[in-house]
Amino acid sequence: MATRPAGGILSRMMARKSIAQVQRESASSELKRTLGKWNLLLLGVGCIIGAGIFVRTGSAAALHAGPAVLLSFVVAGIVCAFAGLCYAELSSTLPVSGSAYTYGYTTLGEFVAWIMGALLLLEYGLAASVVAVGWGGYVVSLLADIGIVIPPQFTGPSGYPLVLDGVAVLVDGQPVTTIFNLPAFLICIALALLLVRGVSESAKVNNIIVAIKVSVLVAFIAVGGLIVLSNLGELVAKNWTPFIPPNQGDGKFGVDGIMRAASIVFFAYIGFEAVSTAGQEAKNPQKDMPFGIIGSLVVCTVIYMLVAAIMTLLVPYGALNVPDPVAVVVDNFGPQWGWLAKIIKIGAIVGLTSVVLVLMYGQTRIFYTMARDGLLPRVFATVHPKFKTPYINTLLVGVITAVAAGFFDINVLGDMTSVGTLAAFAIVCLSVIYLRRSAPELPRGFSVPFYPVLPILGIASCAYLITTVPWNVLVFFLWYMLGGVVLYFVYGIHKSNLQNGREADGGPEMGEFPAPVGEQP
Repeated sequence: MATRPAGGILSRMMARKSIAQVQRESASSELKRTLGKWNLLLLGVGCIIGAGIFVRTGSAAALHAGPAVLLSFVVAGIVCAFAGLCYAELSSTLPVSGSAYTYGYTTLGEFVAWIMGALLLLEYGLAASVVAVGWGGYVVSLLADIGIVIPPQFTGPSGYPLVLDGVAVLVDGQPVTTIFNLPAFLICIALALLLVRGVSESAKVNNIIVAIKVSVLVAFIAVGGLIVLSNLGELVAKNWTPFIPPNQGDGKFGVDGIMRAASIVFFAYIGFEAVSTAGQEAKNPQKDMPFGIIGSLVVCTVIYMLVAAIMTLLVPYGALNVPDPVAVVVDNFGPQWGWLAKIIKIGAIVGLTSVVLVLMYGQTRIFYTMARDGLLPRVFATVHPKFKTPYINTLLVGVITAVAAGFFDINVLGDMTSVGTLAAFAIVCLSVIYLRRSAPELPRGFSVPFYPVLPILGIASCAYLITTVPWNVLVFFLWYMLGGVVLYFVYGIHKSNLQNGREADGGPEMGEFPAPVGEQP
């Protein structure tokens, strides 16, 4: 039985689940240690490569770093390495399944777990909106290739100037503004309805989707690389001079711009946590986990840098501030490569569709878990009698992601996702430090090297990248978090199962939907 925490408000906020309690609630079976270091590396590559490189690289280069966006990928990769090693220690120390929400509940307490749940809404929910906007961009581009044109006013966020081929559209001398992003809205609603019915993807299907995404990038690098090498000198002089554009202030170009772009392309690395959560299945976690995490980050950084190099060499970086930068670049390969451009766009659409689906799935399951813990209303854990899915929860997530994708700018959405994820990563690093001090006797399959230097660097680097985000986004983030804190004290702390001495509500069994490997941004 769970016991009700005694004491004042602070002790109640820091009430923690015991590891044994979480184990009972998760009721997970024993996992076999079958993954070697190369398995972990390939798992990481499949999880990391996704929507980020297809969607956000262009705006990072166009608005902030120019060709030096290559260096931004290095910075973002290093920050992810710090957080990844901390994730690895937690996953090998706490024998529980679940997200960073669960780690927070068992280390820093209920209030931090609530904050983590709010942050994960940004990491999963808004990330799904960002990917949906990118999906819409590639669909619009592909449809245009076959002669189907969606009115451009319905392909962008509300109230933004309509830009075609880098030029603002004018009517009677006045700029035309976009009204609504219809494709992005529709894909979110469609996938939410699909999730309500229940979806189960086999490992073979997941592997095919990962292969498609990687093949698209390999084809892009191979063909784009040949075109670049055939005219390297002229392209460097034209589009890479200067490599680091002069600093214009406010995070535009220069070293400041590189760091600002790092917080943007950071989105492309979300998903590497899947490697760290495989700690219980690693044959030799002490050696294999750092190899898998660092190795996959290095491989993906190299791939990302190659893609970014080809993008900025073939197309002036100022023209890449679009939801579908890869499509813009392949259209510049030349008419003889028109067939390849269509294949790459189709591959991107397939990959992005699956990413939106899994991100929305992940968000619904976070809400479901919090509702079972009593921190959210029970309705979020209500399961459909026929489909065995949390249907009310799923429909709400679908509406939230659809409205965000339909009305908001992709850069604002992406910045919010990055801020939420960076804050969550910083808490994970802090959890490692706390657990080392409070429970040094716990057996650890993997320990962060150079402790406490690397966890401290993880916290500091995440905090620094957050400060590079525009002030208006940070203000919105602060208000969002303040609202979350108020909601906790108004509802969560009073209804929490842990506060009331109850075990989590097991809830009815849901239909299976194994989260696919390799389907992160």
